[in-house]
Amino acid sequence: MTPIQRLSKVSPTKAFIVALVVMLAGLFLPGIVGAALLAVLAVGLGALTFTTWPVQNTSTRVLRLLILALLVAVIVAKAL
Repeated sequence: MTPIQRLSKVSPTKAFIVALVVMLAGLFLPGIVGAALLAVLAVGLGALTFTTWPVQNTSTRVLRLLILALLVAVIVAKAL
């Protein structure tokens, strides 16, 4: 079973809660530990964006790229 097939079977509510917990932990944990958690979240978001790129409209693509860029900026600020 491919990762995409496994991901399609995950409940959206569970996926949201896990992403929220990882994001909050990344924001509240100090320094490099928090930045590492946020980096894991950014990699997941980047993979999801890359995978679904062909089926998204332009406004969704722009929004996802802006969110990803904001997340990367937070990671850099947290790591410094």
